[in-house]
Amino acid sequence: MRYIIIGAGAVGGAIGGRLAGAGCEVVLVARGAQRAALAEHGLRLKVPDGESAYRLPVVEGPAELGGLRADDVLVLAVKTQDSEAALALWGPAPVTGGGSAAERLPIVCAQNGVESQRLALRRFRRVYGVCVWLPATFVEPGVVAAEGTPLTGILHLGRVPHGTDETARLIAADLEKARFEAPVVPDVTRWQYAKLLSNLVNSIEAVAGPLGSEASLEFYGRVRAEGVAVLDAAGIAYTSDEEGKEARGDRIRLVEIDGVPRGGGSSWQSLNRGAGTIEADYLNGEIALLGRLHGVPTPLNDLLQRLANTFAREHRAPGSMPFDELLRLADEAVAFVQES
Repeated sequence: MRYIIIGAGAVGGAIGGRLAGAGCEVVLVARGAQRAALAEHGLRLKVPDGESAYRLPVVEGPAELGGLRADDVLVLAVKTQDSEAALALWGPAPVTGGGSAAERLPIVCAQNGVESQRLALRRFRRVYGVCVWLPATFVEPGVVAAEGTPLTGILHLGRVPHGTDETARLIAADLEKARFEAPVVPDVTRWQYAKLLSNLVNSIEAVAGPLGSEASLEFYGRVRAEGVAVLDAAGIAYTSDEEGKEARGDRIRLVEIDGVPRGGGSSWQSLNRGAGTIEADYLNGEIALLGRLHGVPTPLNDLLQRLANTFAREHRAPGSMPFDELLRLADEAVAFVQES
């Protein structure tokens, strides 16, 4: 199979580089400075045991490939806010032998949250979800770091909305050759919703910096508790903390890589790059949406969604809000809901 990595940033670059290193055929999809750097210098992937460079085909869209192949696998690794545009571009792309990508090819959503695979199901017949446990950093155009060892990441994989098949098993086999663990599970969304709860921290990091103090950890606990209450009210299943810890075990340890400052997760990195957008609408915003649908107040997640979007829109530096200020705003948000 040939893997077309749509969004060769931190996660996409790490997956694409590792697959290429395992002997798989890989095409990278990128735009702007990232495409230019990949085309000129190749993909540089920094990992705990060294650095590798991969000279891979780089395109901006399907037209440059002159037709997709029947054995292509599309891996969607853009941020969720960019998914609709990517799906609209790649879905109608013709496949050799007839039909379109949306009709014939599998698309694998390797992203945070759950919204992208819903969007994909509107266009594509064969949609696969991934629960992404993959510490990765976009260092600069053309350079990606993956800080996990001995495994680069754990990628639970399954059909959406549920089930498994031979394609999932073949993809998983390639991923496992590439230094990932890739369990094929019939209930991938159960893993993704648990990961969503952990990703609620992303906006806290983006606004006020990585957690560290007892007060910041306690605040995250309150934010997560809102998420748990919402998922329970909606009847949405998610894996327990114990199940998640057992799945990860000591398979992924974070190792500091020279020249790769790691200030925070994916949302922090979006602000640090000045991307102008952020994924909060599909993390804290997913909890806010479900809360409104099921009558559960979510003032803390509402607040974090608004703040993260404001930071992105106004190009504020990540972590630049004093934590005491965030707590003050949180108390005001909770009090307003209680008084309403």
